[in-house]
Amino acid sequence: MLTGKQRSFLRALANEVEPIFQIGKGGLNDNMITQFNDALEARELVKVSVLKNSLEDTRELCNEAARLTGAEIVQVIGKKFVLYKESTKNKVIDLP
Repeated sequence: MLTGKQRSFLRALANEVEPIFQIGKGGLNDNMITQFNDALEARELVKVSVLKNSLEDTRELCNEAARLTGAEIVQVIGKKFVLYKESTKNKVIDLP
């Protein structure tokens, strides 16, 4: 569970990060969750963009992705959301 200070720190880092995943009308699938896990292990902080043709709500997709990957939700703004998960092998971000 992230504290408010940690979440604020991660939001500031996420401002500079470009979305590396896009979710369309197909929604979340097993392959995408595997890619999320790989990216979270490598980067710890991942920004995802939800396309306009997606049938699901951005917050619902974010909650589902966080639940399936074991990640923490940093923020949801408009059609984008940010996830954080501490890496076991490649720790990059030191939380305050």
